[in-house]
Amino acid sequence: MNRRIFMRNGTMALFAAGIGGVPNFIAKAATAGNRIIQPFQKKKTLVCIFQRGAMDGLMAVSPYADPNLKLMRPTLYMSPAETEGSMIDLDGYFALHPSLKSFYPLFQSKQLAIAHGVGSPNPTRSHFDAQDFMESGTPFNKGTDSGWLNRALGLMGKPTTPFNAVSITSALPRSLYGNNQALAISNLNDFALQMRDNPLAVQSTASSFEALYDNNSSQLLQKTGKESFEAMKMLNVNNLKQYAPKPGVVYPNSALGNALRQIAVLIKMDVGLEVAFAESGGWDTHVNQGTDNGILARNLKDFSDSIAVFWEDISAHQDSVTLMTMTEFGRTVHQNGTGGTDHGRASCLFVLGNDVQGGKVYHQMKSLAKENLEDQRDLPVSTDFRSVFSAVANAHLNIHQNNILFPDWTGNGIPIMTRNS
Repeated sequence: MNRRIFMRNGTMALFAAGIGGVPNFIAKAATAGNRIIQPFQKKKTLVCIFQRGAMDGLMAVSPYADPNLKLMRPTLYMSPAETEGSMIDLDGYFALHPSLKSFYPLFQSKQLAIAHGVGSPNPTRSHFDAQDFMESGTPFNKGTDSGWLNRALGLMGKPTTPFNAVSITSALPRSLYGNNQALAISNLNDFALQMRDNPLAVQSTASSFEALYDNNSSQLLQKTGKESFEAMKMLNVNNLKQYAPKPGVVYPNSALGNALRQIAVLIKMDVGLEVAFAESGGWDTHVNQGTDNGILARNLKDFSDSIAVFWEDISAHQDSVTLMTMTEFGRTVHQNGTGGTDHGRASCLFVLGNDVQGGKVYHQMKSLAKENLEDQRDLPVSTDFRSVFSAVANAHLNIHQNNILFPDWTGNGIPIMTRNS
């Protein structure tokens, strides 16, 4: 049996596999007043952030010491020199964009690593196709019906909670498509308020949802759906209020800041979260990209500030959390005629955690001389994205079946993680 039931209820969407099921969550949980006592053992959590639109990795983490970059980007070039944008020097060759200054202490403490020249071996410059290939983990197969994160869930064994995989998005991302259960919840508080303030609507929804299972002959499928819905009742207003951000932590008032704040709540609630997903948009900078000010600078500040405050917020849980970012491709090395950059090939990504070998830019990039560029215009992909994704999954989630995680790939992970993660 391979059935999937889908329910949409305003701010929440549930995908539940009809095989394997959800354990008896409610029977194991005990309540005490407004506090829920969770029976789950602490698990390691992987937080993934997709930067949709294709981030300019050459400006986010710039190989400023390569003289070719300044020639190809006469008005977009930046360096650590005060007169050229005051980028933050990392190693004498690469520098962080000044809007990423929140990342610098994490890089210095060796919790943050950067992988550069990362991308897909498929040369498509279509946002849709490139995102699909990266999230499915099969860059030359459009027919793959599951995402790499969903396959990772299957390799981690049976879930002990409906919250083992949660995406703070309005719809389930391609990465989490598949037969293993995953939730998409756009706003925890809205869902909790809906349950508190409109119980009749919730009861009606529950009744119609459960009817889907009552009409099915499989007792297993009935149990899966009903217990998944009952488990969500733990996300009530009183429970959520107890998990305010750590004193002094203020999240940016942005889509990403809000998503990471909610992921932090789920981590601190110890609900058995193993995979979390969030998105950041607006990275398609064709026009007026700017340098230390402008569209890209604003996006980078929100991006880094949101991640930095999230990391501080979960300080007591950092040993069990690794965060990884990704973007579908990079931008052209040459700037265009409107002060922006067009669809390119390779970009960079960030990996944050206590089990990360940070304080380093991992790359196999050559100089930006024209003869080294792909199609004489783009930074070539020198590190397959699967080399990074697999390294993180192998070390942090203890998954080693790369042939299942990334079918048709026989490469190796890069040494970005500690061995005893």
